[in-house]
Amino acid sequence: MEKQPVCVLGAGSWGTALAIVLSAQGRQVRLLARNTDKAARMQQTRENAAYLPGLSFPDSLTVTADLDVATADTAAAVIALPCAEAEAYVRQLSANFTGPLIAACKGLHPETLQRTDEMLANHVGEEQIAILSGPSFAPEVARGLPTAITLAARDIELAGQAASLFDSTSLRVYTCTDVTGVTLGGALKNVIAIAAGISSGLQLGHNATAALITRGLPEISRLACACGAKAETIHGLSGLGDLVLTCTGDLSRNRRFGMALAQGMDVETARQHIGQTAEGVRTAEAAHKLAARHNIDIPIMQAVYEVISGQLEPMDAVQSLLARPSKSEY
Repeated sequence: MEKQPVCVLGAGSWGTALAIVLSAQGRQVRLLARNTDKAARMQQTRENAAYLPGLSFPDSLTVTADLDVATADTAAAVIALPCAEAEAYVRQLSANFTGPLIAACKGLHPETLQRTDEMLANHVGEEQIAILSGPSFAPEVARGLPTAITLAARDIELAGQAASLFDSTSLRVYTCTDVTGVTLGGALKNVIAIAAGISSGLQLGHNATAALITRGLPEISRLACACGAKAETIHGLSGLGDLVLTCTGDLSRNRRFGMALAQGMDVETARQHIGQTAEGVRTAEAAHKLAARHNIDIPIMQAVYEVISGQLEPMDAVQSLLARPSKSEY
């Protein structure tokens, strides 16, 4: 697949950053935008002024709003759309596209409880599915700052082939076969990041954030392992690494969403305030249902779900966590 064209579906910050990386070494990359006006504007100005202003596109990057044009004769497709939108595009792709589908979106469906890889498997074969996840803010990736992420596929050869597309010296891609662990680690950490944002918005201090990260990790691990993940995956880049980044970094949309809730905004107002999709909102509901199915204790994620669903105010959620009976740490 070396130097064959690649398409990236989704011209938000993450999709644009990945398109820049993929095209930096001269590979032809087609970036699919939401509509023709946005595609034409980005193609003409050679930047994504809405999300990554000032970062110029390589000459080999083309922006289009036509799915057929974006995917024609491409070696692979990278899906960098919000999870709620991704399936419609995959459904359109499935009839004719035979290359790897690399999902770069992180979430769980709140009704079906399907992971991203399971959603893809509704439409394409397992041999086409790969998952890209890990601690990676789009602006830093697009600027070429050092980043390490994980690319998972059930076939390690497919994982290696897909990873080889990202031939940037600043983006180090590790491979693994634990698709379940990589998808769940990337999805569930967003819920803990909302909790960290609430903590920050309430000005509870660095100690509280450290406690949320430390206690949030075993919650993610318990639930993910109950679904078939490997514990070591959750302690890797797509679990612990991404958890630390999204709980502490100011660019984290889930953390900023939590801060907005702590400042008194309702869910819809907070969404509008962020201006981008905070996947942790949908995932919190899915985590609540998954935990009930597997009888897993996830007090932090449960508290986030209760805040988002209107059952608790943010400070009441904090008090409910602090009031839990003392127990052994391990």
